[in-house]
Amino acid sequence: MQIRALMYFDELVRTNSMRQAAENLNVAPTAISRQIENLEHHFGAPLVERSARGVKLTAAGELLAARAGRTLRELDHVQQLIEDLKGLQRGRVSIYANGATVANLLAPALAEFSLKYPQLRFSVMITSARQAIDAVNSAEADIAVTLFSPVLSGTKVRLRSEIAYDLIATPQHPAAAHAEIPLRTLADYALALPDQSFGFRQAFDTLFEKEGLSLDPVFVTSSLEMLKELVLSGAAATLLPALAVRREVEAGQLLAIPLSGKTGIRTHVDLCVAPDRQLSFAATKLLDFIERFMREQTNRRAEQ
Repeated sequence: MQIRALMYFDELVRTNSMRQAAENLNVAPTAISRQIENLEHHFGAPLVERSARGVKLTAAGELLAARAGRTLRELDHVQQLIEDLKGLQRGRVSIYANGATVANLLAPALAEFSLKYPQLRFSVMITSARQAIDAVNSAEADIAVTLFSPVLSGTKVRLRSEIAYDLIATPQHPAAAHAEIPLRTLADYALALPDQSFGFRQAFDTLFEKEGLSLDPVFVTSSLEMLKELVLSGAAATLLPALAVRREVEAGQLLAIPLSGKTGIRTHVDLCVAPDRQLSFAATKLLDFIERFMREQTNRRAEQ
């Protein structure tokens, strides 16, 4: 069985069309068909059923499809490791991330790292925490950086850094007069919050419930950028980790005001990898760099 046959089959599964798969691979449709026949001969079972509506996988085809993608990704990974052994100064790293980790934690780390290693290439996918963890476990990603991670299964947490959620408001907001904000005071402010699909919002709702407070945010959105714009406009305040608005805080546009007492919401940023997968030289270097960057951010916050 040739690797090319698996590649053609994987593309056919992805596109569900002989013609589209052929176009994407820049080959004739007959070449796709011939490689599928080779696979069927190798496994001794039909893999696809052809019809006017496209192709449909057989039970054997479904079984192969579930494993072909990971096999090809692992082969790409082996190729990268071999290039490392040759001392080639190039490589690709795949990172999955979610939530407020992206703009003001991961992006600056990647930018600084890329300036040091301009020959490397990076793929960054913004997903949910669960998708990021699954991507590492399935070898789609080298590294995951997540907030409010689900219970981890088979994933190694390289670094866990705790962060607090602060009230984020403009310097002109009434909250700016406070060094700390009591939870009950938040109920008096116009708030912009993430929707209930966010782990933070679920934790915040639970916290309000325990305190016997009602929560009626003026704005609900799934967009971090929308939250920031609403706060910058003065229409509302929000709750975010200070690192999510670090640039605006340093520019004097926003303030990060801690919640008073022990009523605050804390979560952790997890830097995750697969425990049984050797990372390429490029991914290892980036992992070490992000870990140092996260530790520096945590220390800086503790000193403030």
